[in-house]
Amino acid sequence: MSFLSASGYFSALQDVLTKVNTSQAPLVDQAAALITDAVEAGGVLQAFGSGHSEAFALELSGRAGGLVAANRIELRDLVLLGGADPGVLSDPLLERDPTVASRLYELAAPHPRDVFVIASNSGVNGSIVEFAALVKEHGHPLIAVTSAEHSGRMSSRHPSGLRLRDHADIVLDNGAPYGDAILPLRDGGRVCGVSSITGALLAQQIVAEVARRMEESGARPPVYLSANVQGGDEHNRRLEERYDGRIRRTTR
Repeated sequence: MSFLSASGYFSALQDVLTKVNTSQAPLVDQAAALITDAVEAGGVLQAFGSGHSEAFALELSGRAGGLVAANRIELRDLVLLGGADPGVLSDPLLERDPTVASRLYELAAPHPRDVFVIASNSGVNGSIVEFAALVKEHGHPLIAVTSAEHSGRMSSRHPSGLRLRDHADIVLDNGAPYGDAILPLRDGGRVCGVSSITGALLAQQIVAEVARRMEESGARPPVYLSANVQGGDEHNRRLEERYDGRIRRTTR
């Protein structure tokens, strides 16, 4: 079997997933505790990621089997919700711009009891670091998901010199190597990233632990059904009404 192959990737990925599952379990539990406390107090989970880390926010918001009390924040909110010129999204360096963070926070309009999860593999780009700083300035709990190895080898792109992890109450390591890709090429470089898959694992493990905690306390977790099963739309609409205007998928 060639290491540079579909089965080689699967084998390497298994090792990373096992390590993440084992090493991050106590932190997943702590993150779930913060989120459960927020949701039970009437707050929602605010999830933000830029670049491919948007996938992490998607895992936590608006999906079948996920928490209804979750809102996704993304750079395109500047246009879709904030009325900015659509051309701003064509800037490949937008996620490095710290000045957009305050507008994103304003557009999210978080309540004081909301909890934030911010994902960034590198954890150094300006919009991410500035957004994390704003979250903490406003007194919200903050969970960061990042690559410890990659972030540790990068200089911050924020004027403060700080990284995402420096602002967080809890830091989850997604286990991705420096550069994210894991399979070496013959003449140098690597192929096949892992952070999206390990991030999805962590996101779903957090959801599982939040649901477990809520059930153990006698509460019914506010969880989406698939819209493609009988009764799904009606079920989801009833739950979304609790968070009218506070989550992206809420009908206005």
